[in-house]
Amino acid sequence: MADQEIENAVSRALEDAPERNFRETVDLAVNLRDLDLNDPSNRVDESVVLPAGTGQETTIVVFAEGETALRAEEVADDVLDEDELEELGGDDDAAKDLADDTDFFIAEKDLMQDIGRYLGTVLGPRGKMPEPLDPDDDVVEVIERMKNTVQLRSGERRTFHTRVGAEDMSAENISDNIDVILRRLHADLEKGPLNIDSVYVKTTMGPAMEVA
Repeated sequence: MADQEIENAVSRALEDAPERNFRETVDLAVNLRDLDLNDPSNRVDESVVLPAGTGQETTIVVFAEGETALRAEEVADDVLDEDELEELGGDDDAAKDLADDTDFFIAEKDLMQDIGRYLGTVLGPRGKMPEPLDPDDDVVEVIERMKNTVQLRSGERRTFHTRVGAEDMSAENISDNIDVILRRLHADLEKGPLNIDSVYVKTTMGPAMEVA
C-alpha cells in the first residue's frame, strides 16, 4: 500500500491532465543529489517489476533454440535463433532498429557469448544486453515477469525518468508502482532517501506534480 501523499499527487496529475486523442503514459521523474555520477558505481541501473504492471505494451525478443524457442513463441514478440543472430551481426542498421524497438531481450545462456560478439556494440551502450536464461528457467514465466518490468537508469544525469503506468489505471495502482520504485532507490542509493532531491509524476502531456 502506497503512502497517501503519493496517491494524492498521482490523483492530481491524472485530474489535471488535458484530454488527448491518445492514451497517455504516466511517468516518474527522479532528481538525484550528492552523488558523483561520473563514477559508474554511483549510477542508478535497476530493473524493477511493477506490482500493477506498466499499463503499456512491452516488446520482448528472445534468442533461443529448440524447445525453449517454441515455448517463447507463445508469448514473446519475436524469437530469433543462432543463424538469425549471426545475420543481425552483419547488418548494423537492422541490429540498431531491433534494439531501439525492443524493451527487453532474453537469451539462452549458451548464446550469450555469440550475442556479445555480434550485438554487444549495439545492445551494450543502450543498456539492453539480454537477461540470461538458465536451462531450468521457465521462459514463459520470465517473459511474463519482464512484461511488468521497467528500467531505472540515470547514466551521468541527475534526472532520470521511468514509466509507472497509464492514464486509465487507478491512482492507487500507479501509486503502488511508484512506492515500489522509491523503496528500491532508498535501499540501493548510498545515502538512501538523502540522495533523492525531488520526485515528480505526470502524464505524457500533463503538468508535473511533486511526489517527494
